[in-house]
Amino acid sequence: MPKIKTNRMGIRIDMTPMVDVAFLLLTFFMLTTQFRPPAEVDVILPDSHSQIKLPETDVMTITIDKDGALYMGVDSQFLRRKLFGEENMLRTDMPIALSALPQKLMEARVSNPKLRAVIKSDRNTEYGAVLDVMDILQKVNLTRFNLVTNLEQTQPQAEPGAGD
Repeated sequence: MPKIKTNRMGIRIDMTPMVDVAFLLLTFFMLTTQFRPPAEVDVILPDSHSQIKLPETDVMTITIDKDGALYMGVDSQFLRRKLFGEENMLRTDMPIALSALPQKLMEARVSNPKLRAVIKSDRNTEYGAVLDVMDILQKVNLTRFNLVTNLEQTQPQAEPGAGD
């Protein structure tokens, strides 16, 4: 006698909790993401062909605007508090006089010996201002530093006869 087969019951998975978790994660990341704070000074960087990557941590930035004014910043909030005070620990760059720069550089290097110097200058800054900063870096034995530039994009050459 043949047995009668019973039909299998289909399994139905409710996707509602997965959608809830996805939206919860999306909301979490949107609310906890820290955006880069606005820069103290806007700088139009010069172009170059160099493709050397800048260090991502332990960076001390010396910014020179187009008028030759100096700004100094470090990437660590703890070090910013130590160098510039509690009230300035959230600022990315602090204005600094050329005469005070060597002392601040020494304080920063004593606090963090792994600190790397980066010079970020406007393309319209006079070269003398950049040279003064480089001289100060050499006087305080910071002989390894990077210059921040934009990567120059080469324009594709138009083919002869195209567009005639």
